[in-house]
Amino acid sequence: MRGGHATSKATAPGPTAVVVGGGISGLIAARELAASGSAVTVLESSLAWGGCVGSHVVAGLRLDSGAESFATRSTAVADLARELGLADRIVAPHPGGAWVQLPDGPQELPKTGVLGIPANPWDPEVRRSLGLAGAIRASMDRWLPASVGTSADVTSVSSLVRARMGKKVLDRLVSPVVGGVHSADPALLDVDMVAPGLRAGIRAQGSLAAAVAAQRKTAKVSPAGSGGASGGSSGQAKAGSAVAGLKGGMNTLVDALVADLGERGVRLLSGQHADDVVKTREGWRVTAGNTTYDAGRLVVALDGPAAVGLLEKSLPGLSSLRPAPGPLVSLVTMVVDLPQLDGRPRGTGILVAPETPGIKAKALTHATAKWDWLADEAGPGTHVVRLSYGRREEAGGGGDVVLDDESLLAAALEDASALLTVPISQADIVDWDVVRWAGALPFAAVGHKQRVAQVRQLCATADGLTVVGGWLAGNGLAAVVADTRSQLAAVRAD
Repeated sequence: MRGGHATSKATAPGPTAVVVGGGISGLIAARELAASGSAVTVLESSLAWGGCVGSHVVAGLRLDSGAESFATRSTAVADLARELGLADRIVAPHPGGAWVQLPDGPQELPKTGVLGIPANPWDPEVRRSLGLAGAIRASMDRWLPASVGTSADVTSVSSLVRARMGKKVLDRLVSPVVGGVHSADPALLDVDMVAPGLRAGIRAQGSLAAAVAAQRKTAKVSPAGSGGASGGSSGQAKAGSAVAGLKGGMNTLVDALVADLGERGVRLLSGQHADDVVKTREGWRVTAGNTTYDAGRLVVALDGPAAVGLLEKSLPGLSSLRPAPGPLVSLVTMVVDLPQLDGRPRGTGILVAPETPGIKAKALTHATAKWDWLADEAGPGTHVVRLSYGRREEAGGGGDVVLDDESLLAAALEDASALLTVPISQADIVDWDVVRWAGALPFAAVGHKQRVAQVRQLCATADGLTVVGGWLAGNGLAAVVADTRSQLAAVRAD
């Protein structure tokens, strides 16, 4: 017998599937296939499940080492959580809101934004950030033809915002948010990938501000259904509140998925790196080390460069569609004994505008200020602060800037002290850790949506092949969960 599933001679074999990659998209794909009656094997090269939805223990606290929330613009993640029995664990962040550190000082991030784009340029918080001239320029969006920024086949976040609302909105609101979320310059990112439906919303609503308001309105409904945590409202939600989390951390979603797959009889094999795939008459053969796995369906749930590398022998046309790797993101988590932070001096966290002098971090999350459940676990006076480092443009568009752990800690202490306005020294640290994610944020460069369509058209020519993951779906759990389930629903329909 090869590495696939054994079948009884007395019965006809059922459908079989191999999923390469045990991140969130791979686990969801396995669940969908198992629910349709397939015998599923999942191969994961590392020893951990969930990909960038990971965990680590710092000062005795189990914390998220990657994604720590999900966008509530759709119900995709909340629906999955409910199916896994986690409905009562969906929580909203503390309503304190987030801040932005600008070159000339800190400001509260305005409410009702998408990627930092305001729904109302005359909102007092927006006007404080933009100044009178900036607010006037942004309000011109209302009178511009809907074709401005929407007529081209592709456009960047930067081009759209500058054309409709001006440079102040771009520099003071959008760049810090995009840098914090996507680790990239908004001039490089395809707006249709990082803000799906926004340009269509302009055509439907008549302006960018109205399109933003309409998108935020969809986050008004509780992600958990009746009685669940609110994801924010279209009129009064603080910036940063259009997200939700899970009590215990987003990593509990992975635990629930793995347990669910075990109950469904899915074989979960970690430490198995897929070295080669070959199309066969019956389906696909995957080689991992000295073992081969045969199946009727192959799901590749890897990052873009790895997925193309694995499949290009079978589908040579993929080689020209290989995406650039995402930037290296380094997360420094510090647990500190510092009651001075009890007052949440910068709400739930702070995003940093590019070129802000003296600050190396692109974002800071005050986790115990953001999540009440974590504050309860940490106890009075103990705080969890996480800083994120790594913008691709810091290296001039080339390779990543890499600092060792001690250098990152030193930078984090300096940056956190400045951003939170509370001095933090090494003596205040109870424990700390550094986690690096290489390529975890797919780089959705301008034109990426069209390249995704090309990839999927090409993969559709190979029977029994499905390719999923953030490099196709876009950044964020909401996008990945929704896209993976959509792709596998098509498989189940077939």
